Amino acid sequence: QTNPVAMKTVMSNTIFTNVAKTSDGGVFWEGMEKEISNNVTITSWLGDSNWSKESGKPAAHPNSRFCTPAGQCPIIDPAWEDPKGVPISAILFGGRRPQGVPLVYEAYDWKHGVMVGAAMRSEATAAAEFKGKVIMHDPFAMRPFFGYNFGHYLQHWLSMETRTDKPLPKIFHVNWFRKSEKGRFLWPGFGDNVRVLDWILRRVNCEEVAEESAIGLLPKASSMNLSGLEEEVDMEELFSVPKEFWEQEVREISKYFGEQVGDDLPNEVREQ
Repeated sequence: QTNPVAMKTVMSNTIFTNVAKTSDGGVFWEGMEKEISNNVTITSWLGDSNWSKESGKPAAHPNSRFCTPAGQCPIIDPAWEDPKGVPISAILFGGRRPQGVPLVYEAYDWKHGVMVGAAMRSEATAAAEFKGKVIMHDPFAMRPFFGYNFGHYLQHWLSMETRTDKPLPKIFHVNWFRKSEKGRFLWPGFGDNVRVLDWILRRVNCEEVAEESAIGLLPKASSMNLSGLEEEVDMEELFSVPKEFWEQEVREISKYFGEQVGDDLPNEVREQ
């Protein structure tokens, strides 16, 4: 229900790891209970047969994965394998931030966008080495997968500005996971995230639907299409930029850059 396109994509020619398997030859993970017939038994990823919720252990590992041909995605762009390449209009960085970080904001320019990517922090997931819901530094949302010097990586991104005469993509940061003081998600997410993408595309087309803030360009009031939204959203809280939160964020980021990048930190990022 939450991602039907992905489910259609993995229906064949797919390798699954650390998921449970069913007695009729299928796969299973938490959330698929309604897809399984009552006469089908489940073997957990640990090999426990006749698995049930009452066992007290998950059927699938939290970091279970699949690998499938991208071409099987029913909505993939027909030009995705074009040898001439395709223009990239926007780059979206996303982190899990329960406090302080707005639903979406746009970087002021390319250098600022690189800094936004480099400074990303996120609640730990099962793909990282942390346990529990701690906020970890996650530059470019791919910290566990960095393969070479972080400072050189940043310089490579910055160099793109001088390597083309074509417009560079706009850079955005999205956060679907902000919570209220009561611990409830402020944004419904899932299919409603297309409303954020709609605003991003309007910004790509240079529509005047953004206003300046201390951290970047935020949607102007009433500029996001909320028509048909099934639940009430506190847009003021969702897009608030708490001063004390961001002052602490800057201190944490500066400390991280000093410890992890040191003298290799490009001046452009330091100036940002």
